[in-house]
Amino acid sequence: MDASLEDINQYDVIIVGAGISGINTAYHIQSKLPSLSYTILEGRSNIGGTWDLFRYPGIRSDTDLFTFGFEWNPWTDNRAIADGESITLYLRSTVEKEGINKHIRLQHRVISANWVTENQSWKLAVQTSDGLKENFTARFLVLGTGYYDYEEELRPDIPGLQNFKGKVLHPQFWTQGFNYANKRIVVIGSGATAITLLPNLAEQAAHVTMLQRSPTYIMSIDNSAGTSLIHRIIPKSWSFKLTRWMFMWMTALIFTLCRAFPNKARSILQGKVAEQLPKHIPMDPHFQPTYRPWDQRLCFTPNGDFFVAMREGRASIETGKIETMTDDTIVLESGRSITADIIVTATGLKLAIGGRILISVDDKPINLADRFAWRTALLQDVPNLAFMMGYVNASWTLGAETTGQLVCRLLKYMQSKGYSSVVPRVPIKSRIQPLLMWNLDATYVKQAASHMPRVGDVGPWRGRTNYFLDLCRARYASITADLEFSKGQKKTL
Repeated sequence: MDASLEDINQYDVIIVGAGISGINTAYHIQSKLPSLSYTILEGRSNIGGTWDLFRYPGIRSDTDLFTFGFEWNPWTDNRAIADGESITLYLRSTVEKEGINKHIRLQHRVISANWVTENQSWKLAVQTSDGLKENFTARFLVLGTGYYDYEEELRPDIPGLQNFKGKVLHPQFWTQGFNYANKRIVVIGSGATAITLLPNLAEQAAHVTMLQRSPTYIMSIDNSAGTSLIHRIIPKSWSFKLTRWMFMWMTALIFTLCRAFPNKARSILQGKVAEQLPKHIPMDPHFQPTYRPWDQRLCFTPNGDFFVAMREGRASIETGKIETMTDDTIVLESGRSITADIIVTATGLKLAIGGRILISVDDKPINLADRFAWRTALLQDVPNLAFMMGYVNASWTLGAETTGQLVCRLLKYMQSKGYSSVVPRVPIKSRIQPLLMWNLDATYVKQAASHMPRVGDVGPWRGRTNYFLDLCRARYASITADLEFSKGQKKTL
């Protein structure tokens, strides 16, 4: 490679992914560490990550946008829950406003990343839009690649699915322009995606049935929070920041109360559902979860649109296990059957950290699942690498915010001490116990346990549970505990 081109591709920090995580990290680096050079490598042709990839009908946020938006550029739309296109437009305007767009390289897919100890840097092999491979080097690498596999959907184990002669769709790879008008649709699943799909598909379909193996908790929220009194009497620059903090505390409070008083929380949630159901749809078994509130994620329906579709007769719900399928019918173990023209498998996502990047240290492959995560941000025994992970009980952005601030604080510390690398190390005599990074009783999370980094039960290896505590730790807790720093021959951070 030409030497001048190689120089161009050398950075202090390389961020992989131009979604929520990558954009947030970029902002913090350029505002807190302006002397460092950085770039964002995005494998797709557009920014936005999830919100540009997913195109199924009604795609929208599954948490409120006031906390999903950035703290440094608040979401100022009146809606608490918004569609994917609106979120993408928000992200585009954000990167242009802050000049981050000048640092993004689209259609640059990272194939592999190898830490070279001798050079104290990462060497990245990157596939470009013209099919050629380029080498990039970085002294610090940040994986803002999200938590699921962008290239392969989760393949559900559905008995007899191969017998079905109609169209089978997965929300992650929805066929653009697909005409489902006047079709009988069965959405298999009970999570946020299924609850989003049902009312939106019902607008054109002949009928939509949500088929769930077990019920989930559903909560209606007022989607006009941005029109409250505070937005009429306080300037926008302050009112939406205040709204953001109100939603953060409200979400944290709901989660805490659900865990502390599960029976009372169950009673309240189910009572609200009963008020919105049409008389011909019973609570039992369709809305009687067997688990406690927040053992799985709580699902939100803006303005109760999920229940509106049922009251209007455009949608219905079935609960039970599938026995088999014929060319146009789903047969349940209970003996009930559902006729369908289209099946949508909204059964979760295939989890993956690192976006399929082959990661190695001195040419030795690294299995991320073998590693503990230091403050849910750095990986055990892997130098100068951070990854982004969100919360199960709050907006993804809050997890990215905590990690972004932690990484910048760490880089500042390394600069001040002249260090070129940092490696998390589990103490030799530690009795750390491995725990799941996401404490959710969801099938797709359990299936991914063997492919995800672990957290521990002690010190900086503990997992995240509370944004406010974690943000405090990111800003003020020890920045050296269980970390090993070194000074190499190359220029230091």
